Amino acid sequence: MTDVLRIENLGKSYGSKAALSGVSFAVADNEYVSLLGPSGSGKTVLLRLIAGFELPDAGRILFDGKDIASVPAHERGIGFVFQNFALFPHLSVYDNIGFGLVNRVNAPVTDADALRSRIMAMVELVGLTGLEDRGVHQISGGQRQRVALARTLVSQPRIVLLDEPLGALDANLRTRMRGELRRIRSQLGVTFLHVTGSETEALAMGDRIVVLDNGSVGQIDTPDTVYNSPVSPNVARYLNCYNLFSGTIGGGTFSDGAHSFPLSGTPKPNASPAYAIRQDLITVRPSNSPLGSGEAGFTATYLASEYTGASFMYFFRAVDGHIVEVENHLSHRAPQNLDVNATYQLVWKADDALVYG
Repeated sequence: MTDVLRIENLGKSYGSKAALSGVSFAVADNEYVSLLGPSGSGKTVLLRLIAGFELPDAGRILFDGKDIASVPAHERGIGFVFQNFALFPHLSVYDNIGFGLVNRVNAPVTDADALRSRIMAMVELVGLTGLEDRGVHQISGGQRQRVALARTLVSQPRIVLLDEPLGALDANLRTRMRGELRRIRSQLGVTFLHVTGSETEALAMGDRIVVLDNGSVGQIDTPDTVYNSPVSPNVARYLNCYNLFSGTIGGGTFSDGAHSFPLSGTPKPNASPAYAIRQDLITVRPSNSPLGSGEAGFTATYLASEYTGASFMYFFRAVDGHIVEVENHLSHRAPQNLDVNATYQLVWKADDALVYG
């Protein structure tokens, strides 16, 4: 598979603060890549550098094998979809979509029939047929998002950068638009680089995920690998589905000062030892239940639960004050009746834990 975009040792600082440092990865032709990271990790800065809105302090950005550092943003052939859509409020859906074709510097589309053909094909693709003459203030948030996407795609870019494109939508609409974005991208064969702070969105959307960790690449892999085998405690933390403990390793155990867990396998290299167990891999048992062979666990006080529809989240406090979250998928187990302030045994298979150190 041919790389359409290659980032090599990219760096960007603002004053004494490094926003990006040594960022390197490649995006293949006809690929959907999710770029995940918490606020301040450098996601939007990276997108702005690729788009040409800002210049890097170090490194190279190769587009179709050519260094585009000196190429102006409007000449790069890279599409950009903004989080707030950035539509023209005084223009119709039709005119918003066609704006770039008519007003671009290189080869503007001046033939009315050719212009209408391209705009209407895009209107149909994004599911806005019948709305093309409406003002953008007369359509819903999800429809405005489609207009923003259509306006970018109508220029036929090789790659589209999406900066939290679903962030302004409500939860139900975000879920529906995930499938729409994947359908549209697949139908056109365009490469998408999709920035998001939502681990759920990143896992659902990308063929691969790039995780940014404090301005550097923390991990690049398929969603399944990132979810099940985060390479560092920080990546595990960003996935928001692991309980993490800091401590020390020695004598075949991991200790956080209050608990000791048996080690299984070789720890993943990391400067600071840590222990991670996924929330949905923990079971809740009576406090006097003994640990079985190959199991790890400890007692904790039950605090509260949260119903999410497909599951219950249970919250416990360990003896050292550590808050532990347990996810009970209702398709796997019936909800448990737990007593607030009662003590329970939290148990998992030692093989299921990830140890770093």
